[in-house]
Amino acid sequence: MTSLNNEKIYIIGHKNPDTDSICSAISYAYLKNKLTGKSYVPMRAGDINAETEYVLKYFDFPTPELVENVFTQVKDVEYRHLDGVSGEISIKKAWEILSGTHCTTLPSIDEHQNLVGLITVKDIAMTYMEVYDNEIIATAKTPYQNILDTLSARLVVGDPNDQVVTGKVLIAAANPDMMENYIEKNDIVILGNRYESQLCAIEMEAQCIIICDGADVSKTITKLAEDRGCSIIITPYDTYTVARLINQSIPIRHFMKKNNLITFSDEDYINDIRNVMASKRHQYYPVLDENEKYMGLISQRNYLNANPKKVILVDHNERSQTVDGIEDVNLLEIIDHHRIGGLQTMNPVYFRNQPLGCTATIIYEMFMETGIEIPKDIAGLLCSAIISDTLMFRSPTCTYKDKEVCEKLATLAGIKIDKYAVAMFNAGSKLKNKSVDEIFHQDYKVFSTDGLKFGIGQITSFNSDILQELKPKLLAHMEQEIKAKGVDMLFFMLTNIFTEDTELLYVGNQAASLLTKAFNKEDVSGGSVLLEDVVSRKKQVIPSIMNAFHS
Repeated sequence: MTSLNNEKIYIIGHKNPDTDSICSAISYAYLKNKLTGKSYVPMRAGDINAETEYVLKYFDFPTPELVENVFTQVKDVEYRHLDGVSGEISIKKAWEILSGTHCTTLPSIDEHQNLVGLITVKDIAMTYMEVYDNEIIATAKTPYQNILDTLSARLVVGDPNDQVVTGKVLIAAANPDMMENYIEKNDIVILGNRYESQLCAIEMEAQCIIICDGADVSKTITKLAEDRGCSIIITPYDTYTVARLINQSIPIRHFMKKNNLITFSDEDYINDIRNVMASKRHQYYPVLDENEKYMGLISQRNYLNANPKKVILVDHNERSQTVDGIEDVNLLEIIDHHRIGGLQTMNPVYFRNQPLGCTATIIYEMFMETGIEIPKDIAGLLCSAIISDTLMFRSPTCTYKDKEVCEKLATLAGIKIDKYAVAMFNAGSKLKNKSVDEIFHQDYKVFSTDGLKFGIGQITSFNSDILQELKPKLLAHMEQEIKAKGVDMLFFMLTNIFTEDTELLYVGNQAASLLTKAFNKEDVSGGSVLLEDVVSRKKQVIPSIMNAFHS
């Protein structure tokens, strides 16, 4: 299944797509792109059949990508694309970022964009409330650069890339004699501009002295510090402020949550994540792409403002035949030639429905109306769709307009209708390597009328032997399918294009009596009736079944 996004408009035919459904979607997408300059993309709502595969290969078109549903996804939401940060940044820096973005959650990522942790405003607040010992700077392996940034300081002696890994932090408030009793090796000493105190701290092997109030340090102290490996930091802040701020230099990795993070994929459905959000009640959740790389943060407020996918439907307008999730989309248009099937929309849409034998005929007319030239390959697709849907003009749904348009398109495509049609239908009749289930579903639709729901499939062929060989297999399969489909009856049309008749297979309670009533035909072969001069599901079979049920 492909990924959909809101920058594109998707043109989708019905489930179990036939040649008209696929070719009309491709052709209409071409027309709309030429007219608008926007991005219209043909899609398919199921596997293509052998006939359609032959057509696409003949005219060198790729098979449209599969879309299994159009439910609103995380990718349809304008979530926050807040940049992730390194786990090495300070608590103070994290607070500044969150304050500046008015966000409550900050993600930490590694150099490969992988999510490694989260820190929130609440986590930062807790660092102020907790009482830590004076070795917390070392315990957290705090980078010197963090201390410099937090204290707005400059490094006179030392390497900013070093980390504090041992020692405690203390304030040298006593005289030098007293300092000797509590300063230990590798301590960090906060002090003022007294030469004696600075000298004492260095001689006691402190790893760093922090000189407050921006006081200068003598050359003697600087040289001694260099010789003893003691860093010197000078900050403009006073002793109290330095003591208050220095814990804010601790890297966020020490406090952030790293395990059991609740994340969502940009492919996740809004209906699914809504339940998770309701139960956990965090304000923000990280969004990851298909490679689990961090992309941004989503909140409940974001999904309430989701932008549904934009969709155009071709060759159908019934809810039972359309892609799952259609109620979630922004439906823009419907282009069809079938009966009006009760699909409801939230907003007005452009609905073009004409009593023609094929949707492709309508698409051709739209090319003519807009003055857009039809390329040779698009002409071939449209021509193929008309040949298929009208059974090479044998179907009663075929109109004079369909035939006239098909002949014009054949000229544009450079094909001979009779020769091409036979090759196309023969390709569609090659069922040798297909399972019974694949054959049953390759052109299967569900219809509903008050009190009755039934499914009906169809295959066409020039070869009656192929059709008769399939009959017992299909009947057995239909007995199994009716239990799984949730329908009252199942029908299947074995249509012989050459003889222009159909053997209609059936299963389900009252199906036999309904067909007798509809066609005045008795079952003479067990599970089927023979219908002479009947080839059209849409015009000859569906209306007759519905009329018989209601009479």
